Amino acid sequence: MDDVVRAQESVRAYGELLALAERLEALRQLGEDGVEAHTTAALHAVRFAATILWRTVPDVPPPAFRQDDERLLELAAHWREAALGIGEFAPQRPTLRLVENDGPSA
Repeated sequence: MDDVVRAQESVRAYGELLALAERLEALRQLGEDGVEAHTTAALHAVRFAATILWRTVPDVPPPAFRQDDERLLELAAHWREAALGIGEFAPQRPTLRLVENDGPSA
């Protein structure tokens, strides 16, 4: 692939990532019970991808969101856990109690 085609495709991919991030931002606000974890995890992953790609694409403006790639990766991981119900978002397990049978055995 020559450099011109590569640059054009990079600009196109970057624009598509930014557009997808905007759609995900709008979508995550539509949740009935607040912000939806699956959509938010996807949003931060897409923002991370756009931030990484932005550094290699010539003559494009920076993303409209914060470009701290480490923070974006942290957010994606955090919201992934929320979406999948793991880590600190894992459901509480019931407390098990030992019950002794003091009565006669059957």
